[in-house]
Amino acid sequence: MIKRLLLLPIIFISTGLFAQQATQYSLQMFNEAGINPAYAGLDNSLVLTGIYRNQWQGLDQSPNQQNINIHMPVYRLSGGIGINVDNDRLGLERNLLATLDYNFHLPLNRSSKVSFGIGAGFFQKSLDGSDIRTPEGIYSTGGINHNDNLPLPERNISITTPTFNAGVYYKSDALEIGLSSKNIQEPELIGDNFSTTLSRNYFLTASYNLDLSGNISLHPSILVKTDQTEWQSEISLLVKYDDNIFLGGSFRGYNSNTIDAVALIAGLNISEKIKVAYAYDLTLSKLNWVSNGGQEILIQYNLGREIGKGKLPKVIFNPRF
Repeated sequence: MIKRLLLLPIIFISTGLFAQQATQYSLQMFNEAGINPAYAGLDNSLVLTGIYRNQWQGLDQSPNQQNINIHMPVYRLSGGIGINVDNDRLGLERNLLATLDYNFHLPLNRSSKVSFGIGAGFFQKSLDGSDIRTPEGIYSTGGINHNDNLPLPERNISITTPTFNAGVYYKSDALEIGLSSKNIQEPELIGDNFSTTLSRNYFLTASYNLDLSGNISLHPSILVKTDQTEWQSEISLLVKYDDNIFLGGSFRGYNSNTIDAVALIAGLNISEKIKVAYAYDLTLSKLNWVSNGGQEILIQYNLGREIGKGKLPKVIFNPRF
């Protein structure tokens, strides 16, 4: 039972461990609000996004993630607000993050603005000790006896700590650039017999919209993230037709030691308000001998207008002429 032989639990309860990087999503280019509190409200509409991801399929107890966020502009505050919830299951470990975001929008000209955002919430780390199995453990009698020198838990344990985020985002008709940080104060979770420190994570994103002839446009983007110890980068390119159907892919990694996967991406707007996107990851790292890839799906609802106002038609006719 390799899945229950406690690499993750043993790591989790080791004193002074620094947490891994934030959860990985291949469709992040459609969900900037998920990593940057400064993005809330920049779509000038109420936007609700949900993502489900199953990483490294075929590997028992592989990562399983979900993200839900909602954001909208609040013009009386000259900014936007948002709620972001991220749930990450990895083996016997579960990480739950929930934050409330606020930002201030500063117009630069008629087609561009910069936003400064902050987020505050809580981070909860849990471990199901009742599911741990050690080589010398005794479990046949219905009880739990890990019979190990380490003080392994025998029940579900969890620790919660406040966490704070911040970010800045520039948005124009063609170019978008964002920089954000999570776990700014690097909070420490302390419990019985173990402690864990959440490392500060940084995210840099950039994207560009290039209109070609006809109804075709190109949308390259990059994502770089780091916990100050390890770095990971992702380069993506999407081709859109009629601003409706899109196909493309992304490559995750920057050298032989960090190459992770190639993601194949497809999606469409099934209505004026609903977008659906799908990504399939082809594992390129050494995990490909036990994993047959990963899948991810995104559903996004965009109200398509300012809150409390109707949607203006593309052409306004003046009855006087």
